[in-house]
Amino acid sequence: MDRMKIIKRRLSMSLRSARPVDDSLSELAEQMALDETQSARENGIVHENVKMGSDGESDQASGTSSDEVHSPVRVRMRNNHHRRISNEDINKRLSLPADIRLPEGYLEKFAMNSPPFDKPMSRRLRRASLSEIGFGKLETYIKLDKLGEGTYATVFKGRSKLTDNLVALKEIRLEHEEGAPCTAIREVSLLKDLKHANIVTLHDIIHTDKCLTLVFEYLEKDLKQYMDDCGNIMSVHNVKIFLYQLLRGLAYCHRRKVLHRDLKPQNLLISEKGELKLADFGLARAKSVPTKTYSNEVVTLWYRPPDVLLGSTEYSTPIDMWGVGCIFYEMITGRPLFPGSTVEDELHLIFRVLGTPTEKTWPGITTSEEFKTYNFPLYRAEPLVNHAPRIDSDGHDLLSKLLQFEAKNRVSAEDALRHSYFRSLGEQVQTLPDTASIFSVKGIQLQKDPGKRSSVHPESTQGKSRRQSVLF
Repeated sequence: MDRMKIIKRRLSMSLRSARPVDDSLSELAEQMALDETQSARENGIVHENVKMGSDGESDQASGTSSDEVHSPVRVRMRNNHHRRISNEDINKRLSLPADIRLPEGYLEKFAMNSPPFDKPMSRRLRRASLSEIGFGKLETYIKLDKLGEGTYATVFKGRSKLTDNLVALKEIRLEHEEGAPCTAIREVSLLKDLKHANIVTLHDIIHTDKCLTLVFEYLEKDLKQYMDDCGNIMSVHNVKIFLYQLLRGLAYCHRRKVLHRDLKPQNLLISEKGELKLADFGLARAKSVPTKTYSNEVVTLWYRPPDVLLGSTEYSTPIDMWGVGCIFYEMITGRPLFPGSTVEDELHLIFRVLGTPTEKTWPGITTSEEFKTYNFPLYRAEPLVNHAPRIDSDGHDLLSKLLQFEAKNRVSAEDALRHSYFRSLGEQVQTLPDTASIFSVKGIQLQKDPGKRSSVHPESTQGKSRRQSVLF
């Protein structure tokens, strides 16, 4: 807790300074990495990507750590290999989208003043180049509709002048005393280093004296709205494709020791093509060093595992896998599996379906003081297939492995991707690059959902509130 207060104070002070926000965030991320590295060394743990900056490039890879470089168009640099530079060259050099519109004259300036293409760019030079193009500037984006407002943030639908694409503008208010909310710090520090086809993209960060604006890719609906639109009767084939994408994004996070901690249909965005993307990393955090300080007030109640419901704060990646099981069931049946109204009610619903745990099914549970205080009836487990008749035997097996009482017994995201349930998708989906969509595989496409409405209905007030939960 003390460490988070220190981090918030650092970010708050950085944002009030006249320095570029990306510099401030990079230094913040680097300081967090150094702090965790020191702690890791004390615990005998090797931290990967120790020197990684918030833009994904290491100091070693940057080729220079000089702080004297400010702008590629203001600083004359030696370039002994003059050649014609194209938009494609710059896009590749700066990792820009292919459809970006570069400012008039920028191509010539970049060709005149950039370092040779056979030499790497420093992070500072890269940031300066992005600023010249228009990144980090509020005037680069046009506000369209207000999508909603929460405790710390207001979200707008917007359009980028650089690409003409729709974006989501999440404006986070900066309090004079408190600075940026810790959820914003977590979201920024994690998302800037997570690059995957099934994780929502953070395009840009803009700061003013009063707010920090995060610019995300825009997706029209979340999984909950998708299920509503098809009358909660999804094609079992589409369920499989969505579940695979969810596990794919989660496996990527877990390999990097990142826990999402708030999986629910409202936090899974769906593109028109059917691409599913993990969103809302405000409760996420990196678990690189063993700790017992995590809160048990995480994960929306319906998707919270029993160990966390009973007060456990010693958890790791399996906390997310229980939520995957609940979401899998909800997609296949059209209704939530454990819609409890209180912690006790939630546990009752879980035990009525899976059976009241015993020493045989959950070693050590009978000595738990939290468990004993509830004095649960002795429920017998019911076959999950009775509750989800549309699920096949492979799907039933996978669901059972996800909904295990003991966290250590839950299947990992990586192993779940190789489960026989996904055999029908083919072998090629197993070897996709991180940034490649599952729909790049020939033959992979969504089918028409049985309950799909024939006409497009305006978004209801209820739908809007669900969409907002992704953004705040």
